Amino acid sequence: MKNLLAVLLIAFSLNGFAQQKELTWHTDVNKAVNLSVQSGKPLFFFFTGSDWCGWCIKLQKEVFFLPEFKKWATKNVILVELDFPRRTPISDELKKQNRELANMFGVRGYPSVWLVTPSITEGKVNFNKLGSQGYVRGGPSAWIAGANKILNN
Repeated sequence: MKNLLAVLLIAFSLNGFAQQKELTWHTDVNKAVNLSVQSGKPLFFFFTGSDWCGWCIKLQKEVFFLPEFKKWATKNVILVELDFPRRTPISDELKKQNRELANMFGVRGYPSVWLVTPSITEGKVNFNKLGSQGYVRGGPSAWIAGANKILNN
């Protein structure tokens, strides 16, 4: 009985540990803007074609899914995924929001990441563009170094 209890405690603590490591990728920009304003962290706009873009998938596997990036992102930014899938259905409202933001930021290819600070003036959201980058060879340290350069300017 004691062994079973010990195994269950370990399993639950590992489950909780794994859940803490998961990142939250927002899709509702208004919610993300409010979180950014409250926390003082910039927004991390990830423009992606999640179900067709090879470079997007490569960036996620080589950087975004790794512990080093997760630790950096949790500390530094509010993550927002702006997806343009071909096979995965998304709502018309989400398509419209993502298309408008892609136009606003001049996105011409995927993946594109924009780091921005939002401000709300008289109910209108304004984005201060800090900088952007796409896929960077070299794994999480190279990618994070480029992002930190953008954030520190």
